[in-house]
Amino acid sequence: MAWSYERLWIMLVKKKMKRIDLIKIAGINSSALAHMGKDEPVTMNTLGKICEAFHCRLEDIVEYIPESASEEIQE
Repeated sequence: MAWSYERLWIMLVKKKMKRIDLIKIAGINSSALAHMGKDEPVTMNTLGKICEAFHCRLEDIVEYIPESASEEIQE
C-alpha cells in the first residue's frame, strides 16, 4: 500500500507556504509531517485537520496508489 502527498506539497507551493507552516495552520504534529514527507500513512484525524485548514477535500491532498501501480513505479 502506498500513499502520495504530492498534491498537498503542490498546494503549499502555490500558496507560497513551507511544510513547517502546515504544522501551525492545521495544528498537526511534526511526527505526522515527517510521515507525510516519506509518503507514509497518517491518521484520518490529521488529514481532516489539513482539509479544514485549507477548505479542501481529502482527494485534494492525498492519493492512494495501489500496490500493483507502486511496484511498476519502482521497476
